[in-house]
Amino acid sequence: MAQTYCNDKVLVGAAQFEAYLPMLTGKNVGIVMNQSSIVGNSLLVDTLLKKGISVKKIFAPEHGFRGTADAGEHLNNAIDNKTGLPIVSLYGDHRMPSKEDLSDIDIILFDLQDVGVRFYTYIGTLDYVMHAAAINNKKVIVLDRPNPNGFYVDGPLPSDKKYSFVCMHNVPVVHGMTVGEYAKMINGEGWLFQTSVGVLTCDLNVIICKNYSHKDFYKLPVKPSPNLANMRSVYLYPSLCWFEGTPISLGRGTETPFQLYGSPLLPLEKFKFKFTPISRPGAKTPPCMNQACNGENLTTISESELQQFSGINLSYLYKAYQAYPEQDKFFSNFFNTLDGGNKLQNQLKDGLSEDEIKKSWNADLVAFKKTRKHYLLYEDFE
Repeated sequence: MAQTYCNDKVLVGAAQFEAYLPMLTGKNVGIVMNQSSIVGNSLLVDTLLKKGISVKKIFAPEHGFRGTADAGEHLNNAIDNKTGLPIVSLYGDHRMPSKEDLSDIDIILFDLQDVGVRFYTYIGTLDYVMHAAAINNKKVIVLDRPNPNGFYVDGPLPSDKKYSFVCMHNVPVVHGMTVGEYAKMINGEGWLFQTSVGVLTCDLNVIICKNYSHKDFYKLPVKPSPNLANMRSVYLYPSLCWFEGTPISLGRGTETPFQLYGSPLLPLEKFKFKFTPISRPGAKTPPCMNQACNGENLTTISESELQQFSGINLSYLYKAYQAYPEQDKFFSNFFNTLDGGNKLQNQLKDGLSEDEIKKSWNADLVAFKKTRKHYLLYEDFE
């Protein structure tokens, strides 16, 4: 039986105009947004323009303003056909807004639907935006939205503290925080650091969601990115994204990405589900393209089962690694980038069980949860 979603009672930050429009009056505004930045049936930028707010430009994260670009695809700056506003891409080589980008901006609105996973680059974009705002004395207003994976905390912290755009800070893979809470943590933990001046602080306001808690399940009304098409994929994402650092396909180029996995080299006797990734919008050149893969179909798992599991399921990664015939070629450098070190790879190579690996996370998770408590804006799940 499916769990009840809280959408009908929740009012997201962007919908609370009375809370932030007064701060925008008479100011020039830039908005970090994409297709998930909706109020009712309208994009936030369209609504604000109708309300007479002086929006100067749009900043777009990975996947672009309309959310159709492939993962990792380079995007150029552009002009939005509907509004005529310039769109500045914050992906690729230009992740941080420049002084020039912000020269005509007083306030930056940040309104992106995150999925609550360290790998997902929207919180990396948040960090860079806050850093640029701190350097250039600009205000940031985060319009908060619920975290669909906000009902638990799990996964390893960066084992060697090797930070990157998919591992920006010392947090577990599933951090259990909304974007607004995460922004408060960035400020509070001194993560905006510049060698010449030390710790920076961003002038930050968070417009919190009404009637939301971390005990709630929230159903995303819009796909946050091309390959997270439904709630099953959102719930499976923290467990399956590890395959991005291996030869295993996680279903990009099929109708059910992040809901299956497989490879032409996995043995059919153990992995009986067959699929063939092809070029599709949002996955132009997916791994294993046009190759018949043997794998596991996870579309039979209900959303309720995944909600009740409330954790990262290592069994998919564990089974695939154990069965892969070329184990010395299983891990790419990107696997360690996702991990923030090489601990998980070494644990798998050393033959540790799933339980042993998960127990190795416990002390770090306990310490993180204590820190996390300081920044929560909503009732916690425990």
